[in-house]
Amino acid sequence: MRDIHFEIERKYLIRMPSEAELKAAGAEATEITQTYLLASPGTTERVRRRGRDGVYTCTHTTKTKLSDLRRIEDEEELSEEEYAALLKRADPARNTIRKLRWCFSYEGQEFELDIFPFWSDRAYLELEIADEGQEIRLPPWIRLIREVTADARYTNASLSLEIPYDEI
Repeated sequence: MRDIHFEIERKYLIRMPSEAELKAAGAEATEITQTYLLASPGTTERVRRRGRDGVYTCTHTTKTKLSDLRRIEDEEELSEEEYAALLKRADPARNTIRKLRWCFSYEGQEFELDIFPFWSDRAYLELEIADEGQEIRLPPWIRLIREVTADARYTNASLSLEIPYDEI
């Protein structure tokens, strides 16, 4: 099944939460491995394997940036064979991204918190929103470092090239 839609999201760099905080928030974890493919200028293209406990789904996603907050996202589910075939188009300049994603709700908002193996003191929080002016309410246990929505270094595609280690 193919899904083409506008993606509008806000992104935050936060201090690393404890697993106890995540579990208290009702967060559930899933493993993600994503590999960026060679793509045409102005787009990013990736394949992703997501799941846990031996049950995984694979997807192919193409994103076209319209603004710092808005992208056109074209995503389709793949078989394992299709996933393996697309991996042959991996961009050799980029590293595969591995992360543990914790998903949770707070005041009617659906958050995704990514923990990467290359950071021990910070994590990445995303929230898809309905419109660019939507008010965001962060949970009180989140220790915000700063919003990074407009900072291109903090897209997953950029993290596959270079990891920022800004002072926090």
